[in-house]
Amino acid sequence: MTRIDFYFNVENKFRQVAELADKALTRGRRLWMFVPDEAAALQLEHELATHLPAAFLPHCRSDHVLADQTPILIDWHGDNLLHDDVLINLRPNTPAFFSRFHGLIEIVGIDAADRLAARSRFRFYRDRGYDIRSHDIAGG
Repeated sequence: MTRIDFYFNVENKFRQVAELADKALTRGRRLWMFVPDEAAALQLEHELATHLPAAFLPHCRSDHVLADQTPILIDWHGDNLLHDDVLINLRPNTPAFFSRFHGLIEIVGIDAADRLAARSRFRFYRDRGYDIRSHDIAGG
């Protein structure tokens, strides 16, 4: 069953994703980052490229020729899923394909609409019997 982690009270979602990605890569994990649209993909690409001044988090879009060799994939279509390790959801809705992944990370911002959508996703997963871990970023 998919392991689900909610990170909430996140002021900067893309920075939080970059921090989680850095940790995941040191553990040999592969990440599928599901964003709302191309504009969000561009913002995330920038954060991943500049997060650590002395390091680069290897990433590309899921339709890139090197996608099957790259540990971090960015996508907003949700088709042609190349691996099933960890899905990071940055969309307001529950991804239809989340259960094919070993892990799901939900990032919840501080804005009221984002929190409301996250509560709905949380209930969806809980009502289906998923074990959910919550991490309050504001709490340290």
